[in-house]
Amino acid sequence: MSEPNPRKLIVAISGASGATYGVEILKFVKNNPNVESHLVVSPSGFLTAQAELGMDRPAIEALADVVYSDRNIGACIASGSFETAAMVIAPCSMKTLGNIANGIGGSLIARAADVILKERRRLILLARETPLNLAHIRNMASVTEMGGIVYPPVPAFYSAPTSIETMVHETVGRVLALCDIDNRLFTPWDGL
Repeated sequence: MSEPNPRKLIVAISGASGATYGVEILKFVKNNPNVESHLVVSPSGFLTAQAELGMDRPAIEALADVVYSDRNIGACIASGSFETAAMVIAPCSMKTLGNIANGIGGSLIARAADVILKERRRLILLARETPLNLAHIRNMASVTEMGGIVYPPVPAFYSAPTSIETMVHETVGRVLALCDIDNRLFTPWDGL
């Protein structure tokens, strides 16, 4: 049975490699009547999704309940009055991370993340880059000090994943759990 007022989850996809993380989050919550997804994708995010997944803009946008242009700084998700369970940027490019860490709200993704932080809500960044330089590390520290969660999508091998899809689902499941969204995409660790 669905809740009368579903929880709102903002999902952003930036141009870093790993568009599958954002897409899989959208696919999972699309079937959850208790979650309403709000999507914003950067222009580079659409390019990366096309290159990595063969998905065009309409295919990605069809997975979300509400869609915003990354240029629409006046969208409702750019206001503290927009109540949301969390915002997940999956993947999060170093450019997007740097903008958030330094309060530069020139895109809707960065502005919405800034609002999430100022309202003390949950912000999860699936930061995608390797190796890291000192600016990346400092920006991650800055966002963490502001209350954000930097969650590099590093696979866990102790669960003996059998495919890339299994590894992606485990990461997505853990991220959704951080958003207090029940899922069965990963098996909690029971110990050895």
